[in-house]
Amino acid sequence: MAATTNTTASIVDTTNSSEEATAKAIQKRYEGLVTVRNKAIKGKGAWYWSHLEPLLVHNNETGLPKAVKLRCFLCDAVFSASNPSRTASEHLKRGTCPNFNSAVKPISSVSPETGSGAGAGAVVVVSSPPPFSSSSVHRRKRSSPPSQQYGVDRLQMVTVSNLLPPQQPPPHLMLSGGKDDLGALAMLEDSVKKLKSPKTSPGIVLHKTQVDSAIDFLADWVYESCGSVSFSSLEHPKFRAFLTQVGLPPVFPREFVGSRLDSKFEEVKSESEARIRDAMFFQIGSDGWKKTKDYENDQSLVNLTVNLPNGTSLYRKAVFVNGSVPSNYAEDVLWETINGICGNLVQNCVGIVADKFKSKALRNLEIQNHWMVNLSCQYQGFNSLIKDFTKELPLFRTMTESCIKLTNFVNYTSPIRNSFHKYQLQEYGHTWLLRVIPMREFEDFNFEPVYAMIEDTLSSVRALQLVLLDESFKMVCMEDRNAREVGDMIRAVGFWNDLEAVHSLVKLVKDMAKEIESEKPLVGQCLLLWNELRTKVKDWCSKFNIAEGAIEKLIERRFRKNYHPAWAAAYILDPLYLIRDTSGKYLPPFKHLTPEQEKDVDRLITRLVSRDEAHIVLMELMKWRTEGLDPVYAQAVQMKERDPITGKMRIVNPQSSRLVWETYLTEFKSLGRVAVRLIFLHATSCGFKCSWSLWKWVCSHGHYKTSLDKVQKLIFVAAHSKLERRDFSSDEDKDAELFTLANGEDDVLNEVLVDSSSV
Repeated sequence: MAATTNTTASIVDTTNSSEEATAKAIQKRYEGLVTVRNKAIKGKGAWYWSHLEPLLVHNNETGLPKAVKLRCFLCDAVFSASNPSRTASEHLKRGTCPNFNSAVKPISSVSPETGSGAGAGAVVVVSSPPPFSSSSVHRRKRSSPPSQQYGVDRLQMVTVSNLLPPQQPPPHLMLSGGKDDLGALAMLEDSVKKLKSPKTSPGIVLHKTQVDSAIDFLADWVYESCGSVSFSSLEHPKFRAFLTQVGLPPVFPREFVGSRLDSKFEEVKSESEARIRDAMFFQIGSDGWKKTKDYENDQSLVNLTVNLPNGTSLYRKAVFVNGSVPSNYAEDVLWETINGICGNLVQNCVGIVADKFKSKALRNLEIQNHWMVNLSCQYQGFNSLIKDFTKELPLFRTMTESCIKLTNFVNYTSPIRNSFHKYQLQEYGHTWLLRVIPMREFEDFNFEPVYAMIEDTLSSVRALQLVLLDESFKMVCMEDRNAREVGDMIRAVGFWNDLEAVHSLVKLVKDMAKEIESEKPLVGQCLLLWNELRTKVKDWCSKFNIAEGAIEKLIERRFRKNYHPAWAAAYILDPLYLIRDTSGKYLPPFKHLTPEQEKDVDRLITRLVSRDEAHIVLMELMKWRTEGLDPVYAQAVQMKERDPITGKMRIVNPQSSRLVWETYLTEFKSLGRVAVRLIFLHATSCGFKCSWSLWKWVCSHGHYKTSLDKVQKLIFVAAHSKLERRDFSSDEDKDAELFTLANGEDDVLNEVLVDSSSV
């Protein structure tokens, strides 16, 4: 009976997981369509989007998205969203839509022949009132389609010759400068009209308060972009023209880096310090000590943040460091930051989370201050595991060497490269060179470029296989032994299986690291994360028929390097992880700990209290172990709901775990004080991402005190805003994602999106 129940539960879990994945894919496709349509409405996409609207259809029983449809604005008909371009052709252009013919066609659909003759004016679309000057006509010829500038119900067709003033030369007159003279002629007519009628329309007039408010919003946007929007771009002629068009005065870069920035910084800093004072304790997050090879001049930026018990994070400061810094320097910076926040009340800082590079500093501070829990970043820990694989798994070296040999041969042998491009074009519609790296990149254990090379190779399998059938390859093989070896490699099924195995393992770890970076797990989740990794790697070994021993050994070694007793203690004390036993009680999951981890819980909890409280806190821990939490409160803490954006199940109120200890479990006085300090601790230090362009400038000019002060303030304002919005991605990442979703006119058919017709 129990086996049947478990099997049924497994089937239900699998079904739910499949439904959630499908719903997430459909949601992503819908958002991609909306993005494309918004761009098209602004004049940067296909004409038919002004008549079609994406619709998200939900399942009545589960509430999850089940399909994406397109609705015609003109007749309310609904279609599949699998191919918007085809829908537009069949429904709109072929006359299926009863109302499309009566609507005004976009300017792109007007035949260019009507304006090609000497005596004919260029056809444009304008609204009937008021009459336009020739300059207006010229400007609108160069702008976005008029169907987007004016109301469709007021459109009519006119010619340039109808709009010219009486003094204008006849349209058939040939100007010596050709068509480009039309602009100069329009400017001349404008000048004549201004001289004859000096009184002009005042345009948009804003009140001073409106102007001030608009400039404040503009300044906030520039500051919060933190270098992604350059201050010098405020002087761009087109931007100046935009400000004039909307009734705003010109702005100057100096205005934005002077008193206005100082005032904004003081405002944000005051708000931040007030929120820190309101909290009973906090954790310091420190990110940036770990060196990255890409930064010029071996300089890096260390970000210091403050994590509060209510789940919010506040930016504190940035520290610019040159070259390799000693561990005691990191220790000094961290301790000065703590003192700067809380003065003599240093016990308000209950811990630090930082990248592993400065772990010695973390250990020293924890030993010197018994109430502190100092953790290494889990995001970095998972990424370091990839380096372990690169260094110690023979499969990684073998596949890297083979891949380098293959990509070099294809890229640098002209007949083979030409043949490869031919079949790329045939199979994929475009051509590219395979990314290739020197072997020293692998020797430095930097797997990022190796991963990119492997991805390129795997995405070109079909083209590479076709190259072997080409006459050019057969000719090269007759004289080149290397070509024959590469040919054997491409034909071997084992090569592709092993290459896919390496790619799959790295992707598995990278995906988990990326989720850690975005989800910002707390310390109580660390043990579960590593257990999840072990399970996934075990499945990977089974799938690719690889022995588990060597890779399990590497995972356990990396686990021990990152492990902290606080992982086990927070896991036991957080009501989120309580387990219901056969009697109906919700008890802490001691049975999932190893004997050594159980001892770690006792040792850590007694360290975090005074010596007089040590025996008391252990008795309370025993009571917690045997009695647990009231079932109603436990269920309230563990209550979940579906995230409408991602489709994942999430905890309704993440703060419940801490609040239960503070308001309900009051009989655990000593253990409660430890619990509320432990379970809110963050397990990652990654957060705000600074603009690379601004970073490079600081590295070059940071020795000027005034410049460094301005940049510090700018980073503080930008980081505060991003953390407030919980926006941890960079503008570059967002742009890359946008271009991935909007790659061409029919970008909705991109491989990233799922065809809803198949769902």
